[in-house]
Amino acid sequence: MSGTSLDGIDFCYVRFRNTESEGTGKWSYEILKAEDEPYPQELKNKLNTAQNFSAVEYARLNSDYGLYLGTRIRDFMKRSGANPDFIACHGQTIFHQPEIQFTGQIGSGAGIAAKTGVDTICDFRTTDVALGGQGAPLVPIGDRHLFGDYDYCLNLGGFSNISFESFKESAGGRRIATRTAFDISPVNYVLNYYMRTIGKDYDRDGALARSGKICRELLDRLNNLPFYTQKGPKSLGREWVENDVIPLIESYKLPIEDKLCTFCEHAAIQTSGNIKGKEGSGISTVLVTGGGAFNKFLMERFQANAPQCKYVIPDAETINFKEALIFAFLGALYVADIPNCMSSVTGAAYDCIGGALYKAGGRQ
Repeated sequence: MSGTSLDGIDFCYVRFRNTESEGTGKWSYEILKAEDEPYPQELKNKLNTAQNFSAVEYARLNSDYGLYLGTRIRDFMKRSGANPDFIACHGQTIFHQPEIQFTGQIGSGAGIAAKTGVDTICDFRTTDVALGGQGAPLVPIGDRHLFGDYDYCLNLGGFSNISFESFKESAGGRRIATRTAFDISPVNYVLNYYMRTIGKDYDRDGALARSGKICRELLDRLNNLPFYTQKGPKSLGREWVENDVIPLIESYKLPIEDKLCTFCEHAAIQTSGNIKGKEGSGISTVLVTGGGAFNKFLMERFQANAPQCKYVIPDAETINFKEALIFAFLGALYVADIPNCMSSVTGAAYDCIGGALYKAGGRQ
């Protein structure tokens, strides 16, 4: 897994078990080994600017990046003793414009299969987008089957996205559950963008943001961006942040700590507005994963803005590797010939089996 925050690669070697035959109707998982690895700076720079490449440069990066991923996965397999049945790879998102049925994640599956000798599944989003869907978020199917004990699942990566069950009554009076999910707002994409301007990758514990002050006028204008009044399904990409969010923040000549503080409050307000308490004034449980869960100041602002819920921060392995775990699960569903893209979440014409398979032919 590699996300929009460009932190690097997450490796997750995991075993899945479908217990439906035992009458539970659930899947279980066991993480056998998990690691993360930062990108070399040269590659990070290329990935960060690839949207401006020529067609030839873009195609070359897709090939080179796939071979790079294959090499790094092969080395992880050697270190961990992993002997996987298949590899599932998200790739690196460069373009995401589902409104024109266009999305692009680079990282040649052929390169990964060639370097590892393992069948590789990649390109999970494009079929859903071709069917009129957002191609995102894809994690909610894992939320439903692997983390269904929580009322909400919230991931705080480059963007925040949320997933939960909605219920309606059928004509016969039976409650029918539908998984609802959507992107909420940018989070680490913006916070890390500003930290890079001072030569740092991220704001550890939110310390710099904590030292700042909220600019109320900027906060109001961020909260009034048209995206937030759109009905789902909806998803976010870097294009919207670069064209709408960053220019708005930059129109205010604020010190960096005030920009960070204001944006943390913005993300907290947007998230709290999408979480409901349980009927009868009960407290909803929200599982929080992704890098933002480590930002102590950000999580304090989240909790302060949402007394109707309890944010649950799990162990570090779940925080760091849940997304990689679930993309492995998408691969497991692909292999099992079970739909892994939920139209109730993405808005596609129907549920589909997303992904492209590259056969390896043999181990090196």
